[in-house]
Amino acid sequence: MNAFPAAAVIRPEIAALAAYHVPDADGFLKLDAMENPFSLPPALQQELAQHLSQVALNRYPVPSYQQLKQLIADKLGVPAGRPVVLGNGSDELIAMMSVACARPGAKVLAPVPGFVMYAMSAKLAGLEFIGVPCHADLTLDVDAMLEAIQLHRPAITYLAYPNNPTGTLFDAVQMEQILRAVGDTGIVVVDEAYQPFAPATFMSRLDEFPNLAVMRTVSKLGLAGIRLGYMTGHPQLMQEFEKVRPPYNINVLSQAAAEFVLRHVEVLEAQAALLREQRSELASALSALPGVQVFPSSANFLLIRVANAEQVFAKLVQQKILVKNVGKMHNLLHDCLRVTVSSAQENASFLAAFAASLETT
Repeated sequence: MNAFPAAAVIRPEIAALAAYHVPDADGFLKLDAMENPFSLPPALQQELAQHLSQVALNRYPVPSYQQLKQLIADKLGVPAGRPVVLGNGSDELIAMMSVACARPGAKVLAPVPGFVMYAMSAKLAGLEFIGVPCHADLTLDVDAMLEAIQLHRPAITYLAYPNNPTGTLFDAVQMEQILRAVGDTGIVVVDEAYQPFAPATFMSRLDEFPNLAVMRTVSKLGLAGIRLGYMTGHPQLMQEFEKVRPPYNINVLSQAAAEFVLRHVEVLEAQAALLREQRSELASALSALPGVQVFPSSANFLLIRVANAEQVFAKLVQQKILVKNVGKMHNLLHDCLRVTVSSAQENASFLAAFAASLETT
């Protein structure tokens, strides 16, 4: 095939990027993507199958998604009267905000290490990304954040609550300081993707901070496969973000599946409660192993530090267990692995393999 001069038409900053890589997990115990390990009960699976069989695949979705938005508000704690904006996962919501705020010279700011899509979406939209390192214990360096806000006046400031990939639940008082420092010159997006596993939320505080937007997803709750994210905030802000939302961005099967499962949300909430219990048990078991540091987590994963993490990761792969090697993401994460909290059986399999890997490194 003849070469094509892609450099002549592709933006240089895009050509310099690497595509988002998802490793092949076929045949592996998959503990790298923070997925809920539990499926729906068989009876609900049958009901859902019947429900989906009646979806009109030949028709576009109803563009307002009003029924789905109302169910999200009713079942997932969005305050009454607050508009809901839907995305094909949180990734699309982040991209939408980046596009909407990409004025010349605009900047995006977030603590690092953090969710990679904050920086990626900023770059794709032509925004400058400013990463502010956390403390060595992975807590928020609020003084550095406030200094960066004063210097850069970011259009968007992201605060993941709790944070990915660390699991840290940032101090709420420090987050309030950031919200006040940003003021009306930008928006602060509190990303609550892991809210089902955390003890606190900013969703109820929208009235206090007009510049606050809260973003969530149903992925971690147990519906990762349907790719559905949502956000809310000041009506004027949400109205602007709606303008850049692709039409019909939530397909009819995702819409129908979400509406069905949200009517049975207590099943997902019970699964989240079980995973919170498993998180405590797994953290205790890992902490008992020699040379293993377990960081506090309010998410459905644990960040651990162990000497020779690269070798441990490789030995886990040999045993068909896939975790996330985050050591190269940021210098604060050196020798760190991130492992999804799963069922008791899968956690036990991981623990046995992990302990064996430690012994042979």
